[in-house]
Amino acid sequence: MTVPTLPPSPPPPAAPPHRLIGLAALMRQNVAGQVMAPLAQALIEQASADPTNACALLDASVILQFYGNQPLARQLQDEALKIQRHYRQPSSQHARLRLLVLMAPGSLEVNVPLECVLEHSDIALHQYYLTHPDDDLALLPEHDVLFVAICETEANRPLLQKLATTLANWPRPVLNRPQHIPRVARNTASALLATLPGVCMPPNLRLPRAQVQTLAQADGATQAQALGLAFPLLVRPLDTHAGNGLHKVDTPAALAEVLDTLPDAELFVAPFVDYRSADGQFRKYRVMLIGGQPYVAHGAISSHWMIHYVNAGMDDNAAKRAEEADFMASFDTGFAQRHAAAFAAMQQALELDYWGMDCAEMPDGRLLVFEVDTAMVVHAMDPVERYPYKQAIMQRLFQAFRAFVFQQAGIATEATP
Repeated sequence: MTVPTLPPSPPPPAAPPHRLIGLAALMRQNVAGQVMAPLAQALIEQASADPTNACALLDASVILQFYGNQPLARQLQDEALKIQRHYRQPSSQHARLRLLVLMAPGSLEVNVPLECVLEHSDIALHQYYLTHPDDDLALLPEHDVLFVAICETEANRPLLQKLATTLANWPRPVLNRPQHIPRVARNTASALLATLPGVCMPPNLRLPRAQVQTLAQADGATQAQALGLAFPLLVRPLDTHAGNGLHKVDTPAALAEVLDTLPDAELFVAPFVDYRSADGQFRKYRVMLIGGQPYVAHGAISSHWMIHYVNAGMDDNAAKRAEEADFMASFDTGFAQRHAAAFAAMQQALELDYWGMDCAEMPDGRLLVFEVDTAMVVHAMDPVERYPYKQAIMQRLFQAFRAFVFQQAGIATEATP
């Protein structure tokens, strides 16, 4: 009897690909006040059950950063990057263009958060983490445009220096070229921008601790004057943002007390500029420049000089929101027109494709610049019922970035809904 030959068994079904939840979706939940610890725990359990699930580890790392658990967040991120370097962010539309974003390991602040700008976009956002200056860029996935999202920090400088050479003749368009990114460092930016027409940017000196200690002595005012400074002073550690470690000191004695809490070997020191308006309130604006064109991101009003949007009391004050709505609606014909020459001069000095500034308006009409950076967060996640005026304006900013990327890629496009 002939035994029939059976066809080979079909291979077992492939495991579903791991998918990121992504920074934008996680940030939406966090902004909405959702308790996210259970999700972080579930993601860690998923990664424990499947050691190849790098996406779960990376998402859990983001959530832990929301809660300030940086050590565990970094540990999970490191484990994820050992498994894979290339991640694709979720997109709700058919992708027409591949944007490859180069990133560095670290906290959320060390990379440009483009996920929030390209939320629900028809641009496929691919992220590739470089962990060492000698990483082989031949391993990068295919792309139409490359964006360097690695920010200016002490840790990132060797990586940016190497990329400046590697990407010099890259076969695809490169946005935010790495040789220009170090210009946004506080001391470098203030030296570059302070003398531009219409710009007021106080000197921001990077000083060794021993020199800062001389400013805390009895003759500290004289020592400060020799450096082109004057009390009150702002003192902060390197590589800090959002007011972390920032202190305003009115006297040398106050500086001496602050230094006891700042063990850093180097510090940034700058003169404080009293920028309050006639009504006693401080007003700080965030402006993003895309291809050299300014777009408003927000305007915050506070009775305190150190303004952050989340603590400026905008949620609880309808009058503040009404003022912000008017400011954003009239930005193109008002603020942007008044400071057009300053914006253009700053763009020429920095030579970046995508960057932002936190700024204010001086009584004499000059643009007071607090800082410039590529990693400033812009999003459309504020509650619509409380901030109805923001959605259209933020979408205009997002569409401007999308159009710029398509233009650089040489792909014709119409505006998306």
